[in-house]
Amino acid sequence: MMSKFMRFPGGKPKAVTFSYDDGVADDMRFSDVLTKAGMKCTFNLNGKHRRALTHEQVKEYMIDRGHEIAVHGLNHRAEGNLRAIEGIRDVLDCRLEMEEEFGFIIRGMAYPDTGIRLMNNGASYENIKQYLSDLDIAYSRTLGNDNNEFRLPSDWHQWMPTAHHNNPNIFEYIDEFINLDMSKKTYHASRYPRLFYIWGHSYEFGRDNNWERLDEICEKLSGNDDIWYATNMEIYEYTKAYEALVYSANGNTVYNPTLLDIWFDVDGEIYKISPGETLKI
Repeated sequence: MMSKFMRFPGGKPKAVTFSYDDGVADDMRFSDVLTKAGMKCTFNLNGKHRRALTHEQVKEYMIDRGHEIAVHGLNHRAEGNLRAIEGIRDVLDCRLEMEEEFGFIIRGMAYPDTGIRLMNNGASYENIKQYLSDLDIAYSRTLGNDNNEFRLPSDWHQWMPTAHHNNPNIFEYIDEFINLDMSKKTYHASRYPRLFYIWGHSYEFGRDNNWERLDEICEKLSGNDDIWYATNMEIYEYTKAYEALVYSANGNTVYNPTLLDIWFDVDGEIYKISPGETLKI
């Protein structure tokens, strides 16, 4: 019986992503540091009336550098505190405004404020997930459970990051992540793809006077041959493409109906399958 595991582009077993909120002025310095280190970030933006950055600055420091921009609510209102009609409007109006301003489809999101951690006014996560799905929001980042499991989400509308950048254990987590052995020799459950996901607000570095912390995080994570540096949406779309692969009944033949090159591990051997290709394993 073959054991199959998704691998990220290039056959890499690990990925790193960042997610930072609110479109504040410090995002420009933050982008400089990440871009120089070869990292990718998803910047979650509110409506123009709440955003510190101009259209030109968002384009220069985020979009043109290969980072992602995503929805963060027109008015930065927590979904768990809103009636469904209010939540729908805050998300949809933010998405409509951003797509009109920047001219492309925007489907990612991070919950603003307390998000889905605190529920009242009749709100429920099931209802929130339903209307986000209806609004074509592909994923939404939540928070509140930092851990070193390095897992991809089982529920994309409740995507839990690894850690906030100020987590006192973050450098221990990074060392553990970098040193993970995911070769054929390791235990089966240790060979699943792993993700290190860092979140926060760039203004916190200035407030806490610890920009050097970001430098150290990037220095420790950058330049690793077995890590894919990606945005939230790139990780989502790649994972969904991998899940769309079609297998024969015995699992020995695979067809790729997607538009992406997909890599996977079968018993320690790395395979790549191109768009439209049928491959014998």
